[in-house]
Amino acid sequence: MTHPLPERRPPRPGARPAGPGAAPAGGSASRLRRAPGGVERTYQLTRPERLDLETFARATGTHPELVRRLVALGLLDAGTDSAGHLWFPPPEVLTMARIRRLRAGFSINYAALGLVLDLLDRIAQLEAAQRGRSRLTGGSPWT
Repeated sequence: MTHPLPERRPPRPGARPAGPGAAPAGGSASRLRRAPGGVERTYQLTRPERLDLETFARATGTHPELVRRLVALGLLDAGTDSAGHLWFPPPEVLTMARIRRLRAGFSINYAALGLVLDLLDRIAQLEAAQRGRSRLTGGSPWT
């Protein structure tokens, strides 16, 4: 004999979800899960608007001291809060990946990396402008 499952009602508007795995109060964008062995873990449900130094270093596989040096050289853009902690916008992870590729592929020192990154950005702008002009004039692309 089978028993019917209890009917689930939709949550009331404005009601907090309850039970394990529910999002904590306060609008936090994380979810608590209980792993085997009773260990609780928190998983992000949304991308953060900014990353702290430790999270950024972990995400890029870089030592935090190297990240501080790259910020001091102006290769990475970071903001600071009132306590002086560094905060990075998520697109800076891509910039760090680009820096690591240039260092590994061409053995460019950190001082020259700024110049190379600026030149690559300028080339990309010029190529985009050229593609836009070719479409407007009906000419063939130069590449």
